[in-house]
Amino acid sequence: MASYYTYLISSLPMLNFSIKMPFSLGVFFAKCKGLIADANLEILGNACYQGIDFLNTTASGSLRKWVSFEVALRNELARVRARGKKIAPEKFIRLSDYPQFQISHLAMAAHRHSANVLEAEKILDQERWDFLEQLSFGHYFDFDFLLIYALKLKILERWDQVEKADKQRFFNSLALN
Repeated sequence: MASYYTYLISSLPMLNFSIKMPFSLGVFFAKCKGLIADANLEILGNACYQGIDFLNTTASGSLRKWVSFEVALRNELARVRARGKKIAPEKFIRLSDYPQFQISHLAMAAHRHSANVLEAEKILDQERWDFLEQLSFGHYFDFDFLLIYALKLKILERWDQVEKADKQRFFNSLALN
């Protein structure tokens, strides 16, 4: 199969972190099925649903960069949280080749908002989104575009679930009164 997916990608709506997702990951995978190679479809699924350890073994350059960023971010969050609990962070740290100094300010900003967990998570996901935006430069009609699109959809899907959960909690609290 061709490595350029012009028609598929042209049919996808633009994604923005501040808007509601246009469709679920499941619908996205259904759109891709039959239009991209099964091996690439499997990589997309693994990128969205498998753990970081599995993704470290993949050959895709963009996916390797994403995993490296995500591991570095989680490492820095582990360091910040360990300092707060006065424990050694070494047992929580994984190897990453992403420069830590670029991430430390992000972890500190999220930690400062730890009283409001949703705000801290929004800061982290906004940075993840921004990293994916940077990663997308130069990838317009190729598989990496689809990969980055799927990862962005995953972020949006997570916030969609958070929003629905908060509404459900709100309605439950009204029902109790």
